[in-house]
Amino acid sequence: MEKRWVLKPVPDQDTVSSLANSLQISQSLASVLCQRNVCTYPEAKSFFRPSLDELHDPFLIRDMDKAIDRINGAIHKAEKVLIYGDYDVDGTTSVALVYSYFRKYIREIDFYIPNRDIEGYGISTQGVDWAAENGFTLIISLDCGIKSMEKVAYAKTKGVDFIICDHHLPDTTIPDAVAVLDPKRVDCPYPYKELSGCGVGFKLLQAFCIHNDLDAEELFSYLDLVVVSIAADIVPITGENRIFAYFGLKQLNSGEALRPGLAALKDLAGLKDEMDINSIVFGFAPRINAAGRMGDAKRSVSMLIAATKEEAFTKADAIDKTNSERRGHDMSITKEALLMIEQDDFLRNSRSTVLFKETWHKGVVGIVASRCIEKYYRPTIILTESNGKASGSARSVHGFDVHSAILECSDLLDQFGGHMYAAGLTLPVENVPAFRERFEQVVTRNIKEEQLVPQIEIDAPIRLRQITNNFLKIIRQMEPFGPGNMAPVFTSECVYDTGSCRVVGDTHLKLKLMQEDSFPIDAIAFGMADYYPRILKGIPFDVCYCVEENVFRGVSTLQLRIKDIRFAD
Repeated sequence: MEKRWVLKPVPDQDTVSSLANSLQISQSLASVLCQRNVCTYPEAKSFFRPSLDELHDPFLIRDMDKAIDRINGAIHKAEKVLIYGDYDVDGTTSVALVYSYFRKYIREIDFYIPNRDIEGYGISTQGVDWAAENGFTLIISLDCGIKSMEKVAYAKTKGVDFIICDHHLPDTTIPDAVAVLDPKRVDCPYPYKELSGCGVGFKLLQAFCIHNDLDAEELFSYLDLVVVSIAADIVPITGENRIFAYFGLKQLNSGEALRPGLAALKDLAGLKDEMDINSIVFGFAPRINAAGRMGDAKRSVSMLIAATKEEAFTKADAIDKTNSERRGHDMSITKEALLMIEQDDFLRNSRSTVLFKETWHKGVVGIVASRCIEKYYRPTIILTESNGKASGSARSVHGFDVHSAILECSDLLDQFGGHMYAAGLTLPVENVPAFRERFEQVVTRNIKEEQLVPQIEIDAPIRLRQITNNFLKIIRQMEPFGPGNMAPVFTSECVYDTGSCRVVGDTHLKLKLMQEDSFPIDAIAFGMADYYPRILKGIPFDVCYCVEENVFRGVSTLQLRIKDIRFAD
């Protein structure tokens, strides 16, 4: 698939030069930092050396004082408290975090994860009924609840109070709960708006610690769960999230101190090197998600809170097998979905994709939507039938707000929610054709032509001779990488292979690249074997790439991970 190379705006050169001089780094690396709004020495110090002391006061979140008063009251009166969370990674890590911490202080506490197929997303009537029938008088909801006006009102009639901890966009009205903690509330003064659901849960616990004069060090040991939520929920790794991610990864890589459930997942995923955000995204997240996608997400929470390695491994192994089953559904449904597009002229030429088939497994439709975007780069919604309704997931492309597009079709829906790039929705089956037509109209009206072509954002053009071990060392200090702080991408013009280019693994290229004034440098290009004949002829080309460390048989070398290749023609 053709890609657009987009060079990021060049920062003010005086600012770049000043930063380069103060940090004693190259102009190119100083420019990369300025593009991340790191433009002064103090900002660079904060960026390179995150500190837990820089976490914001949790009581800046609106209603936090009310939430803590209600929880302390529940503890004093020995009330039963239920921790309620969504079934995805963010929701299950949130529940594991808050339940694990509070069970030391709340005598009667339990957790509840709704069944995806029976109860659907968010707070359910069944969940409220279960709480009331079992004597719970307070529910703390995590990663859900911001749009559950009716369910919270229903809970009140059952004598059940709610504290809502969410990070999704609220409607113009919010539920009538004891407290609604959501940085995205328009009336919330909290300075950082991009917390994950688990991050909001952590702020609740931080406030509880401060109010009750408890040791914060114990709470910080739970940041491994917070970083898993940050990585899996694809929230920006900026500001407070960067601090959480930095220290959470330290916890994940702490050896014997690693939480038993996460240690078991690490073994099953075959992750032997130091973990980073990608390790979580590709190693942890699919497995934790699989429990909710293919059955009961409570299994993920049970694994995450397991006290021993033996218990954790047994639970993680069962989830790993579920993930293998999920992959089978994923592959077969993706194949079927792509065939539907290819065989339909309207679908093939549309600016959006909306597919519906009643027999598709609800647990993998979000993954299938992402797979379809890899082939047909445009906003995509995959729907299946669940409880007599069409239900599914939406995924988007760079710069296009799929949540807003769905909002314009809301009169055809029963419910929806989500983010700019991912959303869930439910509608009557008979409304699917009208929704498909309306959604296509909305996308066509609002999407820009360039948004239909995948883009690679390039930080700076450089010469290969600039890439040294010290250059890589500074880049590594910019980690953790993720949304809002992606690994820097560079471009170099008129490079050529020294003659060692070869195809590896059928579809990949292993190269050794040079420019006229450089030494050879190793490079890997995944899925680009089609370029092999032209590269072998010695034809110069341009590359865009990330700089990384490659460790093979204990030997560490510099390597370029090529993102795209472009010949002059």
